[in-house]
Amino acid sequence: MEFVIISGMSGAGKTSALHVLEDIGYYCVDNIPSSLLQTLYNLCRSSADAGMKRVAVVVDVRGNENYKQMAAEIENFKDDNQGVKLLFLDARNDVLILRYKETRRKHPLADRLREGSVSEAVDLEELLLAPVKKLADFMVDSTNMSNKQLRERVMSMFMEDTSQGITLTFMSFGFKYGIPLEADTVFDVRCLPNPFYIPELKPLTGLNGEVYDYVTGSEETTGFVKHTLRLLDYAVPLYLREGKSELVVGIGCTGGKHRSVTVARIFENHFRELGYRCVIQHRDIDK
Repeated sequence: MEFVIISGMSGAGKTSALHVLEDIGYYCVDNIPSSLLQTLYNLCRSSADAGMKRVAVVVDVRGNENYKQMAAEIENFKDDNQGVKLLFLDARNDVLILRYKETRRKHPLADRLREGSVSEAVDLEELLLAPVKKLADFMVDSTNMSNKQLRERVMSMFMEDTSQGITLTFMSFGFKYGIPLEADTVFDVRCLPNPFYIPELKPLTGLNGEVYDYVTGSEETTGFVKHTLRLLDYAVPLYLREGKSELVVGIGCTGGKHRSVTVARIFENHFRELGYRCVIQHRDIDK
């Protein structure tokens, strides 16, 4: 049985993530108190309905007032039951504040503050959810993601059985837009030849064969890939042995369109051929 707990910051995309999991066949419940997790788990496990064997629930500040108890109950629930994973949705505070101002929605913690400002509510929620964030098996930072990108990321993470081994996520990005918050390790490929300065390659991306061939055709790229893959080949089994569910490898160049996309493709293909479950995302390719 698969049981996914979705938690995280309000406005970071929890509802969108829940809808994605519902679309791919999960039985979904929004805003359940952490005290009822075990009851729901037992009901689903004992059910004869096959559709109840993949479950996703949202647990956050809306349905829980004792936040220390919430974190403790989630931790105990994960420890006591098999097949339980926690997906945490996050984003930069300034982005969350902007999203609330654009939608004119009320933050769920606003009424519990004297001033009731969105800024104060976001800061408080970050503090309250810090213990839950530490329990996460999967982390998604939606700061620079479109709704489409968020949907693709979550779908690719959970389309298959997440209980089998480790998921390797290779994320290309541009340093000019910031390092991904969820990255466990980051490789800087700005040292490689840059197609940006080739007029006919500048408007293309690393998804195009011409750019891919240009980047991979250099001695610098050959050496970089060889030594980096040697490191990852050694490290990934160690992460797996330690029980890590997802390893997010960030690959960054200046703009996130050419070199980082190409190298992310190389890494993803290498580990997929080795039999690992892989996800690839090009965060800034359309910017």
